[in-house]
This record gives sequence, structure tokens and C-alpha cells, in this order.
Amino acid sequence: MPPMAKLFITLASLSGMFAVIVGAFGAHGLRDRLDPYYMAIYQTGVQYHFYHALALLAVGIIALHQPQTALLKSAGWLFLLGTVIFSGSLYLLAMTGVKWLGAVTPLGGLAFIAGWGCLAAVGWKMLN
Repeated sequence: MPPMAKLFITLASLSGMFAVIVGAFGAHGLRDRLDPYYMAIYQTGVQYHFYHALALLAVGIIALHQPQTALLKSAGWLFLLGTVIFSGSLYLLAMTGVKWLGAVTPLGGLAFIAGWGCLAAVGWKMLN
């Protein structure tokens, strides 16, 4: 297995596992502790966490069939960075109520957007 495929499939699996853990913690451990507003923020973090665990998996699968490219590697790292910043800041905001964390969240969103752009470029090049 190519090293990049192994790396991103492993990271995707760990990210998906962690998304299940934080999702279950939110559903069972925070259900009675957070008001609906903060619970919705937490759930948004979980939702995007799951989406981008699958995006990381796609990067790993593509790396099985595509030579390592800087764009593909960038997509994977941007998805991981976006998950940490976007979902992580929402998890912390929901649990602590520290408002400035909401200002950090869009940086994770930008990382997601850049990751999807890199992945689109990889797809475009694969088709040509």
C-alpha cells in the first residue's frame, strides 16, 4: 500500500472513531447539561467531523490509485486541520461557553473549503 494511502486511511479511521466518541458523549453526557443552543453548536461540530472523516477516507482511497501529488496530500492535511479547528472550536465553545472560540471556527471552514478545492483539482487532473 502506498505510504500516503496508508496514512490517510488510518487518519480517516481514527477521525471517524473519534467522531463517534464525541457524538455519543454529546448525546449521552451533555444532553442534560447543555441548553438547546449550545447542543446545536456541538452537533454541528460532530456533523462536520463525520463529513470530513469520510473526505479523508476518499483521499486515502484516491491515493491507492493515483500517484502521490502535492494537491492530494494538501487536501488530506487541510481536511484534518479543518476538523481540528472547525469541529474542535465548536466542541469547546459548546462545553465552555467561551465566545471568542466562535471567531476561530471560520478558519477551520476555510481549511475545509481549500481541501475540497484541492480535491477538485485532483479529480480534474485525473480525468485529463
